[in-house]
Amino acid sequence: MLCPNCHKLISMDEPQCPYCGISKPGAWWKSSFFAGGFFSADKLVQRLITLNVCMFIISLLLNPRMPGLSFNPFSLLSPDDRSLLLLGATGTIPIERFHRWWTLISANYLHGGILHIVFNMIALRQIGPLILEEYGVYRTFILYTVGGVLGYVISFMAGITFTIGASAAVCSMIGAALFYGKSRGGYYGQAIFRQVGGWAASIFVFGLLVPGINNWGHGGGIVGGALVGFLVGYQERSPENLAHKTIARLCLVATLLVLGWAVASGLYYSIG
Repeated sequence: MLCPNCHKLISMDEPQCPYCGISKPGAWWKSSFFAGGFFSADKLVQRLITLNVCMFIISLLLNPRMPGLSFNPFSLLSPDDRSLLLLGATGTIPIERFHRWWTLISANYLHGGILHIVFNMIALRQIGPLILEEYGVYRTFILYTVGGVLGYVISFMAGITFTIGASAAVCSMIGAALFYGKSRGGYYGQAIFRQVGGWAASIFVFGLLVPGINNWGHGGGIVGGALVGFLVGYQERSPENLAHKTIARLCLVATLLVLGWAVASGLYYSIG
């Protein structure tokens, strides 16, 4: 089996992991979904993508009419605003008018069209392995969740009325990578900073050229990710500890509760 703490290959009946020292690594509760099953370094990015894809499919199914099938690639398979509002789009309208503060989490799993989700999931798959390597699996999920929330908080403060997308969370990872590269220094750190800095610049230019892009969410995500990266640290400074694992599990519980509530309430109001 893989140790639920350090993910090294060990015997199932080991009384203590020979690599990280965790006691009884084969205990069923240490491999459960909330204890460690979700936080698998080789599967976390795929599970985040799966959650995003599931929410996208649900948003299409909640459409009161057939999803958009126009020849405009940006509107292809696009859920309508009502479905997105029910499932947790964020912004000044959902928060100020309907007091839906929980949408700061749910909006990170919603998308407005097939190209929207494809671009964001490609970006997540590209940046995810780097963040997993340098921050660890628990801190990666903290960055996705907390950094994404901070991005949308800044977007809300800027007056963005209605917004969705995993890009705030992905930009949080970019911000964490920028902090890591700058903080670590050396040839490797500088290379990371230059490469990821190029991604950040491309996102900024893309946001200026394409209408409807939430640049405040992108910029807020980068700033939030750098801040969270500074607060939680990275692997070369300190290994992941109990505090990181606890915060990550709280983020997971909050995410599942929010998405579960979004889907249940969305189905209720759609049927009603």
